[in-house]
Amino acid sequence: MAKISPFEALRPQPQLAKQVASKPYDVLNSAEAKIEAVGNAYSFLHITKSEIGLAENIDVHSQEVYQLALENLNAFIQRDVLFKESKPCYYIYQLIMDGRAQTGLVCASSIDDYNNDIIKKHEFTRPEKELDRINHIKTTGAQTGNVFLAYRNQARIDTIIDKWKTTKNPVYDFMAEDGIQHTVWAVSDETIIDQITNLFATEVPCTYIADGHHRAASAAKVKLAISEEAVKPGDDAKKVSDYFLTTLFPSNQLAIMDYNRLVKDLNGLSAANFITALEQDFTIQKEETAFKPIALHSFGMYLENNWYQLSAKPGIYTTDPIGVLDVTILSNSILAKVLGIQDQRTDKRIDFVGGIRGLAELEKRVNSGEMAVAFSLYPVTIDQLFNIADAGEVMPPKSTWFEPKLRDGLLTHLIY
Repeated sequence: MAKISPFEALRPQPQLAKQVASKPYDVLNSAEAKIEAVGNAYSFLHITKSEIGLAENIDVHSQEVYQLALENLNAFIQRDVLFKESKPCYYIYQLIMDGRAQTGLVCASSIDDYNNDIIKKHEFTRPEKELDRINHIKTTGAQTGNVFLAYRNQARIDTIIDKWKTTKNPVYDFMAEDGIQHTVWAVSDETIIDQITNLFATEVPCTYIADGHHRAASAAKVKLAISEEAVKPGDDAKKVSDYFLTTLFPSNQLAIMDYNRLVKDLNGLSAANFITALEQDFTIQKEETAFKPIALHSFGMYLENNWYQLSAKPGIYTTDPIGVLDVTILSNSILAKVLGIQDQRTDKRIDFVGGIRGLAELEKRVNSGEMAVAFSLYPVTIDQLFNIADAGEVMPPKSTWFEPKLRDGLLTHLIY
């Protein structure tokens, strides 16, 4: 059963919440983050993407970057931009995007649950991304990135959360510049806290990582490292690192977007020969406009200023939970078979673009010459994600993209 705990969040003063709140660190590159933060001294990007305050040629994984993140975090605390909650609380976080609302519970989840697969995974992680978050957490002593967990919705939990939302005032309520409404309530009543904790411990057998595999894996490894270092009498390693920052959403409120692919080269093939190679496994049709798949086993491809629809031929995929996924078909029949990309976690030739950026982002990066070809995919469903995780299987990396995104900086978990 799921073990969760309230925590004393480090959070912004209400009048500064909108300015502090920033897009997640992993959806922006350094140049984009610098633009986002320009003119805003309160942006949490100064902590999560602290390289924006250093020379442009800085190695973003250097210790200098992590040290500046710590200095900026301390400065935010000293200037009273951020303050620590006086008692452990749960937090209710509602997001509204395009008229659709989803509400989650912000809490600290057990790393033992992560290690024991009570928190289920569906992706492998990329070592360099893990190391980045490990160094950031160890240097700052803070989990600044929220892990997005899903669970099969429970009516009794829904009732408690809905009642708190309708009877209590939020601590934050603002619309971000992208039009997404962010509303946060602090649950401080100990009786309600106990009810929530007990319901998860008795009614929720497991949770699922929807977004944040690298953040979760990094938190687990930081716990292990701290536990090994805490050898002096009186050291309390559990106190600082047994839990990690999560937001739990009921499955009936979630929607998954497409997660698309870009590849830097055609593995030595000309465009014409590449298309010929694909015709072994796909029916190919040229499209007049950008093609966004509307059904399973259909793909869009952008190559040399043209869009194509690729339809998987019968027999090239299996019907098991992994084999039937479009990300698996793309991985096996195009990326590995034709383009020679065997490990998407480590191969530098491939990049991933969330569907929120639209097909124009794919076109831009191919037209610039940075990438040779782009693929648009039909999104994975939440039931597919649950089925795969329940079976102990693993999807190809970057298979799911969830929107709207939680903002960094509103609720931070300090581990020391």
